[in-house]
Amino acid sequence: MNSDELTPQIDIDTAAIIEGKPQIDQPRRQSLRDEVEQAMENYFRHLNGQEVTDVYDMVLSEIEAPMLEVVMKHTRHNQTRAAQLLGLNRGTLRKKLKRYDLL
Repeated sequence: MNSDELTPQIDIDTAAIIEGKPQIDQPRRQSLRDEVEQAMENYFRHLNGQEVTDVYDMVLSEIEAPMLEVVMKHTRHNQTRAAQLLGLNRGTLRKKLKRYDLL
């Protein structure tokens, strides 16, 4: 199973139809995957020859922290529901929330 199968994809035109909005003047939204790819290309383009390490951890923390914040807000800070939504066990969620000072 790839990540595309896990992520519901809906284009902006379909969203506009569902919401009953006219299709004109609706900007085309990029997928999260496209946004990450663009951000990574931009990051490497602006390094100006600097050596970097631990890019994987940096990217994970940049994505994971706001994701956890939004999920916790969405679940009204119910850790059990948040863990289920994320597909994590509650202990793992708590560990991650502590790592980002969200607990």
